[in-house]
Amino acid sequence: MDSTSSLVPFFLTLVLGLTVRARHLPVFRVIPTAGTLAMILFVAACATVPITGRSQLDLVPASTMLSMSDQQYNEFLSANKLSTDRENTALVSRVGTRIQGAVEAYFRSKGLSKQLDGYGWQFNLIESKEANAWCMPGGRVVVYSGILPVTRTEAGLAVVMAHEIAHAVAAHGSERMSQELIAQFGGMALSEAISSKPKETQQIYMTAFGLGAQYGALLPFSRVQESEADHLGLIFMAMAGYDPHEALSFWKRMSQNNTGPSSPEFLSTHPSDANRIARIEQEIPEAMGYYQGSR
Repeated sequence: MDSTSSLVPFFLTLVLGLTVRARHLPVFRVIPTAGTLAMILFVAACATVPITGRSQLDLVPASTMLSMSDQQYNEFLSANKLSTDRENTALVSRVGTRIQGAVEAYFRSKGLSKQLDGYGWQFNLIESKEANAWCMPGGRVVVYSGILPVTRTEAGLAVVMAHEIAHAVAAHGSERMSQELIAQFGGMALSEAISSKPKETQQIYMTAFGLGAQYGALLPFSRVQESEADHLGLIFMAMAGYDPHEALSFWKRMSQNNTGPSSPEFLSTHPSDANRIARIEQEIPEAMGYYQGSR
């Protein structure tokens, strides 16, 4: 794919009749002027993350995120070796399918099913020594075989997959891409940025979708997003029938592996520390309410 040419229609969507998507609100037209940022922030304040209710910035149309992730996910799979371990491949598929069901049930119960329109859920295990996992927009999940010795159990794997899926359904990828667009071009019309700074605009696109040498290496999640994914992940895994207490055991194991320069890749964007574990412990009682209801 010619990444530069593919970038043009994406930014045309944002600029030539720029559409800012705010969930539960009508579509707004934004003229790329000095007042654009203020209007964007006003609209974004009305976009919220499911369960937590946090307001978030969301400039990137869902259709764009979904189509790009679909293409790049398929390219990733073609460039990497799928695991031949039938048992573990089936395990990843089983856990992913159960969490998918929990996510869909939750969104349906809140009248938010439309937010999952266009999702093409996929769960794949690839051969890699990396202790890593990620989920692209649209529910496209990859688990690296190197993380299985750390997850150990089916419930341990559910912690990881629910956390990564939570990032996707909370639109964290779109949010951080939007933040990067504002940070770099907030004082400039985006149409001008495309023509005068093509390399910079292309880099935002590449890093937001993980299109560099390392797929899945996206812009780092913020502490707020990480905490949110922990919170949502606990609830989703509980609804799927997995005991949320397993999250404590898993993150403690990850913390123990976080030593020296060879720390697991998963920890490069998923810091594990005492504060995180303590926060998860406080959130478990809420998640247990969903767990009891799932049985």
